[in-house]
Amino acid sequence: MLGSRWDLLPRVFAPVHTDSTELFTQWLPFPVGGSFLEVGCGAGVTAVTAAMAGCERVTASDISSDAVVNAGLNAARHGVADRVRVQRSDLFDALEPGERFDLVFWNSNVVWAPEDFVYSRQVQYAIFDRDYAAHQRYLCQGLARLTGVGRLFLGFNSLGDAGRLDSLASQAGVRVIERRCEARRAGDVAVTFRLLEITGMHDRRTV
Repeated sequence: MLGSRWDLLPRVFAPVHTDSTELFTQWLPFPVGGSFLEVGCGAGVTAVTAAMAGCERVTASDISSDAVVNAGLNAARHGVADRVRVQRSDLFDALEPGERFDLVFWNSNVVWAPEDFVYSRQVQYAIFDRDYAAHQRYLCQGLARLTGVGRLFLGFNSLGDAGRLDSLASQAGVRVIERRCEARRAGDVAVTFRLLEITGMHDRRTV
């Protein structure tokens, strides 16, 4: 993937099953010389690529302990373990209160699940979001994790509930702006991948 070889552990979401990781990693404006946080890093492809692209400080976090181990393996494999910190975290929970980043990104678990859904395997956290609670938290808390020049991105696709996302954004007082999109296929299913930027209501950034 992306011209490199990667380690993939058995219980970690496999980025080869969908084009999302490859597309979003190519689309993100990595802040060269700056800091990058990937929420839900999975195997760590995007976070490690950010370090290889010139980010000086990278944090790769995931709710899955297997994914954390996997991301660490890939940081070591590509010689950027000195710049990539990997940690287990539910969204921003494991961060220090004052930690801020120049770019924050989450390739989200877009499939809505009902309130009584029970996660029986760690990998399900990469696919299903119970009552879109994680999306709500990301929209409400993400901007507070940015530096003065920081940007907040969300990887989304047409398997998700765009109407629900827009409603949550309105409730959180933020704007959702589509920066890139592309139609692909995931097996027999047509999927449109969307890179969204989350901004404050009065932020008029155009690029």
